[in-house]
Amino acid sequence: MKVSNDTFIVQIGPNLKKANETARIESELEVKSYIQNLIYALNHGAKIYFQEVRFVDEKRDEKYTNRYTMATLFPNENPEDVLRRELLTLKPEDYIRTVKDLRFPKRSEMREFGKVYNAQDEVYIKIRVELLGLFGEATTFVMSFHFAERPFSQEIFPYKQ
Repeated sequence: MKVSNDTFIVQIGPNLKKANETARIESELEVKSYIQNLIYALNHGAKIYFQEVRFVDEKRDEKYTNRYTMATLFPNENPEDVLRRELLTLKPEDYIRTVKDLRFPKRSEMREFGKVYNAQDEVYIKIRVELLGLFGEATTFVMSFHFAERPFSQEIFPYKQ
């Protein structure tokens, strides 16, 4: 469903959509702008918070947890250093969608990305960037950085060539 000239609301299948979220596809220009702002924030001292252990992991195969993915792909590296480095490499081609968490309506939207490591390891990335504090300190909250539970398909990446 088209909302404006460059914004669409996305209807997604029951395996991807959660009842407490709404999803949409931003225009490529909006995604480029978001990534540019993310890079600026990360290069200018934005704090990174990584949810290494999540409540949902209790019911999930360990292979699809943030902790397992980080330990497998980047053993002996500091997760914050890894995430700062990896988030700086995001491109519009990696973008999947933008999600609003209805449980926290005042919080900024989350962006979902997908990257492939070692030519075969698909990693799902979900982040939220917010300005916090009196001086507008940027914070990047990394909710997900784990192996994808379902194989990526070309169709989920709106700007992949």
